[in-house]
Amino acid sequence: MAGRLEHPGYDEEKLRRVSEQLPCREVQAGALLSLMGQPQQYCYPSLFIYGHRASGKSHVVNALMKELELPHATVSCVECISAALLFDQVLLALFGCGAASLLPRSPSLSDFVRIYRQQTSQSPAEQTRYIILEKAELLRDADANLLPSLLRLQELVDDNVSVILLSEIVWDKFRPNTGCFEPLLLHFPDYSKGELQQILSKDRHPSYSAEFYSSYVHILLGVFYTVCRDLRELRHLAALNFSKFCEPVAAGKAKETDTHKLWKNIEPHLKKAMQTVYLREVSSLQWEQMEEHDAGALRGLSAHTHVELPYYSKFLLIAAYLASYNPARTDKRFFVKHHGKIKKTNFLKKNEKTSNHLLGPKPFPLDRLLAIFYSVVDSRVAPTASIFSQISSLVTLQLLALVSHDDQLDTPKYKCAVSLDFISAISRTVNFDIVKYLYDFL
Repeated sequence: MAGRLEHPGYDEEKLRRVSEQLPCREVQAGALLSLMGQPQQYCYPSLFIYGHRASGKSHVVNALMKELELPHATVSCVECISAALLFDQVLLALFGCGAASLLPRSPSLSDFVRIYRQQTSQSPAEQTRYIILEKAELLRDADANLLPSLLRLQELVDDNVSVILLSEIVWDKFRPNTGCFEPLLLHFPDYSKGELQQILSKDRHPSYSAEFYSSYVHILLGVFYTVCRDLRELRHLAALNFSKFCEPVAAGKAKETDTHKLWKNIEPHLKKAMQTVYLREVSSLQWEQMEEHDAGALRGLSAHTHVELPYYSKFLLIAAYLASYNPARTDKRFFVKHHGKIKKTNFLKKNEKTSNHLLGPKPFPLDRLLAIFYSVVDSRVAPTASIFSQISSLVTLQLLALVSHDDQLDTPKYKCAVSLDFISAISRTVNFDIVKYLYDFL
């Protein structure tokens, strides 16, 4: 049963509508209302709301602002790639296009404060104004004075204004070394399994009973809850697979109460969907078409079978994997002809008794990568700019990771960021048996 929000200064009917929109978040909404206080009172200068993705932060704040009709400006820091865009959106939302047009071409923080004070002198705040900054962690990359100034904006503009920061990371990661005004903190915990069941059950299909859809959600959470607790992703998966779940019922082969039959029918499809959690490599329509045309295994849904790379980029990635997971002194064993007999036990060290694949990828220099590349590639390849640009492309695709500093232009170091299954699939496309060249599999 949804809790009821109560707070003096706000209409009870509006608070009831807010409660209906915020299932399983009544405690956090009540705490936020207590921090905000009554509309006419001065609010605390800045609030910091943090929690994992899809934990209801933006939904709770926006629902309160809209239903209680509070003056506010909601700004996404992803969209505002500069401080000028942020200032423009705040003035536009709070005071209209006239105030926003007063900003100069490249406004500074002092220009924003000056124009804000002019507008408040013309139209003083009758109730607290709120500036909501979503994805606030991006402010750490902005000008050094922007975040500290926003935290004490109430003092700078001499107005009843409060800044609410929404973030997925904790405040300790924000705090500047030079110090700043400390906001009030409010944590939004992850939804529990029972709360996810309650929320997802509200999306039931009108053609089926609430109990039937609730049992489907229970099965879905039983499969996905250990690997995914993101409400948005679970909602997407629920909508995507429900047609398969109710197929036996629609065909008359089972009743809504035949849970065992329904589970047997949906189980293989949910296991296939596990391969694409968060990836969204295929659209919902493509997924449904593949379900119709392929009753067997759904090949092609995992990441490594969808990556299309140029011919030499595949060999560069293979060379990078070998450089990351093979000790440097084994290169002679694998890539030099007539190296003589070298027993593995002769150069085993204490720290190499553990598998390199368990220890993770190790960094390697560019010259070692190229040396292995020229050894494994079938044809002779000249070290042209095309090869080096393909290395940069692999870094951009996050298949390689640059681990050296940007100023080390002469000896850059990289790490391979792909799994064994991924590189095995890439190797098969060029008829290269990578396992024969891995030290762990000797």
